[in-house]
Amino acid sequence: MIKTETIQSELEFLSDNEKRQILPRFFKTGKGEYGEGDKFIGVTVPNIRSVAMLHLDTNNNEIEELLHSQWHEIRMCALMIMVENCKLTRKSKWIKLHSEKQGEDLRKKLFQLYLKHTDRINNWDLVDLTAPTIVGNYLKDKDRDILYKLAKSPLLWDQRIAVVSTYAFIRENDFKEIYSLAEILIHHKHDLMHKAIGWMLREAGKRDKPLLMDFLDIHCKEMPRTMLRYSIEKFPESERQYYMSK
Repeated sequence: MIKTETIQSELEFLSDNEKRQILPRFFKTGKGEYGEGDKFIGVTVPNIRSVAMLHLDTNNNEIEELLHSQWHEIRMCALMIMVENCKLTRKSKWIKLHSEKQGEDLRKKLFQLYLKHTDRINNWDLVDLTAPTIVGNYLKDKDRDILYKLAKSPLLWDQRIAVVSTYAFIRENDFKEIYSLAEILIHHKHDLMHKAIGWMLREAGKRDKPLLMDFLDIHCKEMPRTMLRYSIEKFPESERQYYMSK
C-alpha cells in the first residue's frame, strides 16, 4: 500500500460517526458558507496528529497528493506532517545528524509548497494550526512582503494566513506586521478575519499593552465590533467598556 493510501486508511480507522455528523455543521460546509462542500471523515485533531507523527518521512509529492484530498482530515494530516518537519529541523539532534543548511532548505521547500496550495488550506483550523510555524517562523529573519501580497489576495484563506502567521513574530515581541496588516484589513467584511485580527492584536497586547492601546485609540471607532471585542478581551472590565462605548 502506498504512503497516501496508508495515511487515509489509518485516519478512516479512527473515524467517529458522531464527529462525522457534527464537524460539517461546525465548520460551516453548507451552501454559501465559508466551508461550502468540504467533507469530513470524523477524526479529532489529536488523532490526526498521532497519524502525522507516524509518517514524517512523507515526501513532498505525497504531501501534495494528500492536500488534494476531498477529506478535511487528510489535508490536515498533510499539513501537520509539514509542521512537525519544520519543528524537527530546528532541533539540535536533527541538526547534528544533518546540517543547519539542510534544515533551512527543507523549511523553504515546505514554505513554498504551502503557499502553492493555499486554496487547499481552506478552513480556519487548517490555517491556525499551521501558518505560524510554516510561514511565520520561516519569515522571522527574511523579507515579509509575501504577507502583504497574501493580505491583498481575493482568497479569504490567503488573508487569514497573512494575519495568523504574525503570531510567530508576536511571540518574540515583534509587532510591526500585525499592526500594519490590521490597518490594511480593518474594513474586511468577513467575520473570520475580524476574529483573526482581533486575536492577534490581543496576543500583541499581552506583551505590550500600551502599544495596543495606542492603536485602539486611533482605530477603535472604525473596527468591527468582533475585532474590537477580541482585541480587548484581556483588559479589565472598565477598560473594555471604555473602548466598546467609543
